[in-house]
Amino acid sequence: MALIRNSKLRPRILIVGGGSVGLLAAQHLLKNLGRGEATVTVVDPNPYMTYQPFLPEVAGGNIEPRHAVVPLRRNLKGAEVITGAVTRIDHAAKFVVVEPEGDEPFELDYDQIVLAAGSVARTLPIPGVAEEAIGLKRIEEAVALRDHVLNRIGEASLMENDEQRRRALTFVFVGGGFAGIEALAELEDLARSAVGLYETLTEADLRFVLVEAMGRVMPEVGEAQARWVVDHLRERGIDVYLETFLQDCTDKHCKLSNGEEFDADTIVWSAGVKANPVLVDSDLPIDDRGRVTVRADLRVEGEEGVVDGAWAAGDNAAVPDLSGGGVGGFCVPNAQHAVRQAPVLAANLLAALRGETEFQQYFHKTIGSVAGLGPYKGVSQMGNFEARGLLAWLMHRGYHGYAIPTVDRKARVFGNWALNLVFGRDSMPLKDLDVPRKAFVEAAHSKPAPKKEPAKA
Repeated sequence: MALIRNSKLRPRILIVGGGSVGLLAAQHLLKNLGRGEATVTVVDPNPYMTYQPFLPEVAGGNIEPRHAVVPLRRNLKGAEVITGAVTRIDHAAKFVVVEPEGDEPFELDYDQIVLAAGSVARTLPIPGVAEEAIGLKRIEEAVALRDHVLNRIGEASLMENDEQRRRALTFVFVGGGFAGIEALAELEDLARSAVGLYETLTEADLRFVLVEAMGRVMPEVGEAQARWVVDHLRERGIDVYLETFLQDCTDKHCKLSNGEEFDADTIVWSAGVKANPVLVDSDLPIDDRGRVTVRADLRVEGEEGVVDGAWAAGDNAAVPDLSGGGVGGFCVPNAQHAVRQAPVLAANLLAALRGETEFQQYFHKTIGSVAGLGPYKGVSQMGNFEARGLLAWLMHRGYHGYAIPTVDRKARVFGNWALNLVFGRDSMPLKDLDVPRKAFVEAAHSKPAPKKEPAKA
């Protein structure tokens, strides 16, 4: 395993993760660093940053997948961008192990490290979940889920067996947070739109199920708004089970804690997140939830004090919420905090690099929450102001359309929405994206046509 050292005679700032924090922190550093002052290196398994609030709309066919991601190399000119996964962090020796997909791992040294690895799906040891469920944390999952739902509808339209048809048209969502509710609502709208294209199906053939362990949904909004969301979903014919657990989904046979059992070809897991597990394989201080512990100025801090040369923000960090509004005293893992922590982190890192000792404290009082529930439907809460329906939907689109980084992505997203207003959402599925060689392999192994004997005179 080779050690790739910084060949440039300047310190390397290594950013682990190219999500919201990583991209924006790198942009701020590149903009404010002096000529030759430092090398900025970003390492991420993907060559793009995913704007995760748009994953439900990608799954619902409202936004083209590539328009919900921001290419790193194009938007981080002047930085080193490495497409690979950091699998180990040795801060005492100031190096990480990077594993490119399909290539040999290597060691990469650094002087300053920014931990911006984000979060992954938090799963539970429920039989069948790892084998049968799909998450909604990556753009690939959103695309696959959209095509899977639409293809199952198409296949069900030809099924004569009632049991098989019910299984194909039953869609289960586990987790009633923002991501789960938005994905459920968008896909239910998409499915109802798609069913109208088939003479052998009706909306009554569809069954959508929400399973939530708590006694309410969407903890980011008030009780009244949460109750309205449940009522709204039930009015749309969605089965909402609160205070209910998924106990088993082996072979896609779902068993709920309320005693109900049924088959479902689609199981979406959206029951929370956890910090990226790469932190476990490091010598940096982490809390009992696997998050690296930091001060309000976003310097990593352990029991022995500040860890020199280490910074963290976003979902993989336990950032103190100085506003007092965070659960357990920490900032909740959402995009609203991530995009505001990044410039503070970058400014403080630059100050430390230049020998300064005064650092900004991260403080942000949440401006509220907005969620889309399908076209022209939404819910929002801004302090004491609550909105539902069309106004909340417009607020959701306005906020996130503004918040997605880069001008070209904003333009493409708003362009998608404008076209949808004229032509409606795109409900055309693509087949075999996970096996793109299928048709070629079948053709290559097909039997040649028999040779015909020449006609006799």
